[in-house]
This record gives sequence, structure tokens and C-alpha cells, in this order.
Amino acid sequence: MSRHGMPALSRLLVAAAASLAVVASAFAPAASGTPARAADRPEYVALGDSYSAGVFVRPWEEDDGCGRSARNYPHQVARQLGFHLTDATCGAAEVVDGVLGPQPAAKIYGPPSIPPPGGWSDLPPQVEALSPGTDYVTVGIGGNSLGFGSIVSTCLELGITKPLQTKPCTDHYTGGGAGAGWLEERFAQLDADFDRMMTVIHRRAPQARIAVVGYPAIVPDSAGCSFLHWNQLGSVKKGDMPWLDGLEKRLNGLLHRHAEEHAALYVDTYGPSVNHGVCKTGDAKWMYGVRDNLTGDGDQTDTPSELCKTIPGSGEACTFVHPNARGLDNQAHQVTRALMTSMG
Repeated sequence: MSRHGMPALSRLLVAAAASLAVVASAFAPAASGTPARAADRPEYVALGDSYSAGVFVRPWEEDDGCGRSARNYPHQVARQLGFHLTDATCGAAEVVDGVLGPQPAAKIYGPPSIPPPGGWSDLPPQVEALSPGTDYVTVGIGGNSLGFGSIVSTCLELGITKPLQTKPCTDHYTGGGAGAGWLEERFAQLDADFDRMMTVIHRRAPQARIAVVGYPAIVPDSAGCSFLHWNQLGSVKKGDMPWLDGLEKRLNGLLHRHAEEHAALYVDTYGPSVNHGVCKTGDAKWMYGVRDNLTGDGDQTDTPSELCKTIPGSGEACTFVHPNARGLDNQAHQVTRALMTSMG
């Protein structure tokens, strides 16, 4: 609902006109007769992890192991709204090891999945890309801090080693044992770290409009998923999929709450992608499985790492449950719409 009372259609038309004006002014001659500089456009800084970087969607950058796709939502938003983009996103980034602090080389996984000779270099904190002149910030982060990759790996392992159990991963993380305690500690730490991160973002970019971007739906509906189909969730038991979905909803709830507490926008990418999870097929599928065929433009490939070679399936790459090209387009649509609405 609008805080200004404008009908939704009118607000969108006004915002669209404003964004077109921004694009036009960016390429119009300046008053001095010289072309307008990129700095004359609104400054937009994108922070975040692999879901924001758009890893494994062609074409991706290959110079630092972050795997940023030219099709990710930061690039699409910047093109559509005429922003000058600084894309600081990086695969495997965490709130502390990535956004607030340096991302160590040991936590950079590509693509390319096989590092160059000598390995990757540590990366500076993403927040260093912010300044008092920053106009817009998007931040999509939290899954790696929570340990979502480790959780999915545990679910994959338990699906094989506990063949008689229907929901071994759910039992592991909710049964009152070590798994449950570990998960609650991760949520508590993420809660504190995310709050501190939002405070730092506001301090470094005090005039910026900030948008927290939530995670899209992975497995909201297990219909269509089959055990040991690696372009889906591989050896994750079907009985564990509702718990994984609930875990993602809880994570998104934490992000949404912090966005509200820090007067930021929250961009819901989950709701619009509910009918497009990893269990779908064809164009309806917006999420890569564990090992899947690559999407996007061009013919870029990723040489499998030794770990990837151990994962069954015929997919081109170990995509390990990330948005595919259609998923990135959905994210871009939701973020663009949210920012346009805020302009009005």
C-alpha cells in the first residue's frame, strides 16, 4: 500500500517516466557542451552473495572467482533504471566474511570452479564500495552465514546414509540434538550480524535508498521431484523438502524484519517464484538443481572441480541450487519494481 495514497498504476507511470528521464539525461549533453559523465547518473551499489551475483548464469566474470553474471539483477536494474552500477556481489559471501569484512580466498568458489595457479586473492569488504554519494543500495545476503550450503549437503548425505528414514534431515535439525542447537546458534548470530551490517550500510551511505532482497523459492512444492534426480535435489528425501522450505521462509522472515527495523525496502522474490521451484521442468523451472545444465547467453562452460566430479548426474556443472537465467529475470523484475515504486 502506498504511503502517498497514489493509485498503484499512477505511481508506476510516474516512476517509469522518472526513470526514462534519468536514462535520457545520462546521455544528453551537459550544460557545458560536454557529454554527461557516468557519475551524473544515480550511484547504485549492489552487495550480496551468489544469489545476487547470479553465479552459473552465462555470461559470468572470471577474474576474481565471484562468478558475477551480466544477467544478474544488479546489472538488469542498472540498465532499466539508468543507474551507474558498482557490483560488489560475490558467490559464497557472508555477512561478516564478505560484506562487513574481507572475503578470504578460502571462501571463494567461483565459477570458475577451478582457481587459477596460485589461487584467488582475498577480496575487500563489500561495504567499502559505499560512500556518502551512493544513491541506491541492494543487499542480498544471509544464506551462507546461516550455513544453508552445509545444511543442504547434510540433507544430501543423510538421504544416502539413512535409507530407511523418510525425513532424516528434518529429524537431525529438529530433534533436540546437536543439529538443532547448532542451527539455533546460527540464526542468533545471523540476527546480530545482519543488524550490525544494516547500521554500517546506513552510516557509509546515509542518503541512500536501501533494499534488502529476499531469497526465491527453492522447493515450495515437492510435486515433480524425484529421489536421485540430480538436476533437482539429488539424494534429499522428499519428506525433508517441507522442512527446507520452512527454513528458507524463516530466513526470509529475518531479512524482512531487519529491513523494516532499519527503514529499508524488502523485496520479496519468494512469493512470485512459488510455482517455479527446483521440482518444475522446462520454462517453469527458475532454479538450478544440484548438478544441472547451464543457462544464459553464450557458450561459457565451467570445468568441474574434483568434488564436482564425485556428484552423479549428467548436468554440465555443479550448480548446487541457485537461480537459473529465468530466476535471475524474476529477481530483476521484483527489485526494479520495488525501486521504481519507492521513487514515486
